[in-house]
Amino acid sequence: MGLVGTAVVRDGGAALPRGFWAAVRVWLEKPQVANRRLCGAAIEAEGTVPLGEGGEASSPLIAAWGGGGQEGREVSAGAAELGRLWREVRGQLPAGHGHLPPPLTPWDGTGRRSELRAVLRTLLPRGRPVGPPAPPRRELAVQDVYNGTVTFLPLEEDSEGKYQIKKCNIYQIQLTHIKDEEWSLSIVAPFPGDWFSDGIAYPKLAWLGNELLSKLAKWSVEQKPSEFKSTLSLISVAKYSKVYQDLKEKYKEMVKVWPEVTDPEKFVYEDVAIATYLLILWEEERKEKGLTKKQSFVDLGCGNGLLVHILNNEGHSGRGIDVRRRKIWDMYGPETHLEESTIVPGDSHLFPDTDWLIGNHSDELTPWIPVIAARSSYSCCYFVLPCCFFDFHGKYSRRQSKKTQYREYLDFVAQVGFVCGFRVEEDCLRIPSTKRVCLIGKNRTYPPTEHALIDKQITQYINNRQTCPVVTHDRRVGFNHKDHSDVFKEAGSELPENETETAGTVWMPGFQPREKVEQIRNCASLPRDFVDDVVLSVANLLLNATPQKSCSNMHGGNTNTWNQGESLSLKEVAEHLNKETLKRLKSEYGGLQTLLKNNHQVFEVLNGGVHIRDWRKEKPSRKTKPEVKRRLSAEAFKTRLCWFFLHHPDGCSLPSESCPYAHGTEELRQSQIIKKKKHIQ
Repeated sequence: MGLVGTAVVRDGGAALPRGFWAAVRVWLEKPQVANRRLCGAAIEAEGTVPLGEGGEASSPLIAAWGGGGQEGREVSAGAAELGRLWREVRGQLPAGHGHLPPPLTPWDGTGRRSELRAVLRTLLPRGRPVGPPAPPRRELAVQDVYNGTVTFLPLEEDSEGKYQIKKCNIYQIQLTHIKDEEWSLSIVAPFPGDWFSDGIAYPKLAWLGNELLSKLAKWSVEQKPSEFKSTLSLISVAKYSKVYQDLKEKYKEMVKVWPEVTDPEKFVYEDVAIATYLLILWEEERKEKGLTKKQSFVDLGCGNGLLVHILNNEGHSGRGIDVRRRKIWDMYGPETHLEESTIVPGDSHLFPDTDWLIGNHSDELTPWIPVIAARSSYSCCYFVLPCCFFDFHGKYSRRQSKKTQYREYLDFVAQVGFVCGFRVEEDCLRIPSTKRVCLIGKNRTYPPTEHALIDKQITQYINNRQTCPVVTHDRRVGFNHKDHSDVFKEAGSELPENETETAGTVWMPGFQPREKVEQIRNCASLPRDFVDDVVLSVANLLLNATPQKSCSNMHGGNTNTWNQGESLSLKEVAEHLNKETLKRLKSEYGGLQTLLKNNHQVFEVLNGGVHIRDWRKEKPSRKTKPEVKRRLSAEAFKTRLCWFFLHHPDGCSLPSESCPYAHGTEELRQSQIIKKKKHIQ
């Protein structure tokens, strides 16, 4: 009747019932991980509510439920509203007198508890490509721990500002212990025939019974706690949703005119998301500190400069500095302040009049940004989004095998902030990247009078992390002013010619900033003749390996065999190449493996092995490609010669009309992609 769906769960690790409530909490706080049409949820109030008539809601249960963040800090102000709302809506329940309609499990069936736990949340829809955004929806979720149920009461506000239960969309999630390790999760709706679905905040019942239920069942028995905070834990999700949609609409045209070779959608929307986060973070800071003027900033290692452009446009004075100018800089106009300059950590690169330093994928500068902020001024704050792993003096070396490399590096950068006297906070951004954890140093742990002591502590910490012993006599790390030439000899470095005058200001001699001219080392810049020779050598090695694999090939009814060769490990392939070839490949990122992957027409590299690609076995992707990628695929068709047609002893395994490559020069088409790239430049 009212049963929407049931899932049987086997709990071999004794995760239930605690795991069930953890799964419910995910659905309450982060519904977007299940329902992709939502941006998130804002928890407005939570606490205990009485089962009987009357009574007030108690203080919030943030600690007990594991909540927190910006919404968590605002929840306490909503406790009174929660009590008022509870008295207002419980009498509206269809069964009357605060009772749930069947077949829902009643709250007071056992009579052993006099209180329930309630959460008031607002569901925040994502923006739509066309038309106005869908309105936010409010829900009251009522948890009965003793009976293992959580009941969702959707609310609608009338013209008088009072809330009415949307009775047709009430539903309940139930946990039932069957026997031993066997449990049951169910979703029940009392009025399935009247259910209203808007496809966003109110999905179809079939979605609840299939998609949501399967996710809840999976989460309930998962016992691996996340290494990271939940997304947007330090700011309001509701504010983020609105500001992000506004900025996305405002800057969406950047995608169409992006002149860089990088993916425009990824970089534009990622920087829009980071800008959104910073704008809300800074707005909250102004409220906390009673400031009226918008914060100033410097983005160290600003790259394409889009983040600087957005922040400047939104009223924040600031600039971006990068070692290399980008083509897109010319598109922004004079209001966007970008500088081409090399940053070497030292006294000449301090920013005493700047409120915030930003390190967005700032590579070798990442661990230095808390140091630069601490030494710039007592009021200077920082925001870093670590990506590549760098220490003060070069690449970061792992020290703990029990953590992931990413988690270990984040802990290192956070530790730098603590040493610099910051109260470091961590948050997780909503960006299209696997590296999306940011670290924020907004407040200090020491009074201004202890600045010299903290400065000495910073110097000592950096010295201890150096791989080479270096003499130091003051805070200029690794530098002896009395005899700086000996120091450079001891550290194994020479003083750069253009830094002789200002050498006394450098905190770490030997620091290697990013190169001004970006070197391409992914085998793409290797001479074509060299690449062709390696490809032919590896292909012959695979084809002549024994025993040979032969595949049946059908062309127009005639059966013949097409030699696919053997599969060999990359190590076995490398052993057959000469020393000069290997030496040249080792100077490239990824070496032999990258070269073979770049030549995907000929080879398939998988799990450390390589074999000849058989194009007859290539399955078309089930996913519909974006229109841009479909167009590029069509434009690239027959623009390159088929390697198999030219070099394979059996020719190409595909007939000419099926092969995406040209069988002879007469089939070659001129590439439209090259024309477009030249036009952009």
